[in-house]
Amino acid sequence: MAEAGVPVPGSWAASREAQAGVDSDWVGRMGSPRLTGLVREAMAHNPDLKIAAARVEQTRTLIRSAQAGAKPKVDLEASGTDSQRNFVGFPIPGSSGVLKTSTESYYTSLITEWELDIWGRYRAATGAAVAATEAAEQDARAARAAITAQVARAWFALIEANEQEALALEAIKAVEDTEKSLEERFRAGQAGDQGGLGAQLRLARSDVESAKAALQQRREAQGQAARALELLMGRYPQGERHRSDRLPVLTAPPPAGLPSELLQRRPDIIAAERRLAVQGMRRKEAFRALWPSIKLTGSAGASTDSLTSLLNSDFGVWSFGAKVTEPILTAGRATAELSKRGSEEAEALASLQKTVLTAFGEVENALASEQLLRSREAALTEATRLASEADAEARANFRQGLGDILTVLSTQQRAIQTRSALATIRRLRLDNRVALHLALGGDFRVH
Repeated sequence: MAEAGVPVPGSWAASREAQAGVDSDWVGRMGSPRLTGLVREAMAHNPDLKIAAARVEQTRTLIRSAQAGAKPKVDLEASGTDSQRNFVGFPIPGSSGVLKTSTESYYTSLITEWELDIWGRYRAATGAAVAATEAAEQDARAARAAITAQVARAWFALIEANEQEALALEAIKAVEDTEKSLEERFRAGQAGDQGGLGAQLRLARSDVESAKAALQQRREAQGQAARALELLMGRYPQGERHRSDRLPVLTAPPPAGLPSELLQRRPDIIAAERRLAVQGMRRKEAFRALWPSIKLTGSAGASTDSLTSLLNSDFGVWSFGAKVTEPILTAGRATAELSKRGSEEAEALASLQKTVLTAFGEVENALASEQLLRSREAALTEATRLASEADAEARANFRQGLGDILTVLSTQQRAIQTRSALATIRRLRLDNRVALHLALGGDFRVH
């Protein structure tokens, strides 16, 4: 990364592991054949990837166009004329009418022109086109990586939405059971020492309706996640739920001391470096356009006044010559173009520096989030266990007539909320792991 002028943290210095290479099959290492199949389908049918592939083909044509400038140009010319002239006022004795003459002329020639690329102007143009194609190829690779990440995240979101729907259904059943118990007490007139049993019943019924509303919200999120996944795979967005899918279990955490060389696999960094090369080549092309242009010209053909004699070698004509052109006064256009190319190269260098810094920032953020999310999941796991135990105890006490309804409703909500938060944090950890793989340009496992 030193070429981009970006300081590298000491913990990411070059290491033996970085030199040994890395395994980039991070999707397969998620341990889910289902996810691998979805990604493979997206690679084959996603419209954005087809657009990226078409753009690569477009840039490849620029290479042929740039190379053509340094090759001989051959044109075939053919012409024929038949003309008549009238000489009014010049009569010939013994003849009537106006004196007329007619002539025919036929010409064919094979014309060749070749500009010698002595200074390398066309070679620079070809190099720029090649670098532009390589940048486009990296853009296509970046698009594939981005689609892979989006498919993974959409699939994780759909699975979480399925879990949240199941939790919402459990919440409805729990509050309905509580409502039923309260209604039985209310009808039996068992107000006991608490009083206000009617208000408690209304509160329980309110919780039932709130739980039903939450269920509809979960189903809306579920449908949106399913359609987003289908669109990524190039399918019609009909909202298939995939209810049997489960979130994969995270693999081992990333090893400490990840080498910064892993970032050199990132397609956006490679593309930015290639665009810097493009601008450097274009600046060379503009500079060499100020130097003399040397062209060789030649032609061979035939010129005759009879069409039938056009192929007769006796009427053959040929020529050969050379031409040197040196721009002297261009009203500042050539120097302005050179100055523009220099500014574009400086912009490309700044863009590369920004891309590298952004990459470092994304890796650092993902690594920091990895630790924080792991701690949050551990805390939520313990909170879920305690909330479930409190809910079970509160329900048992209420059935025995020892507890109050407010405690039951509170513990029910707390148990569902912690389980819902735990499902979300598990999905967030997977999302962050995907972000880490993207930031590193592949898998972080060295081999």
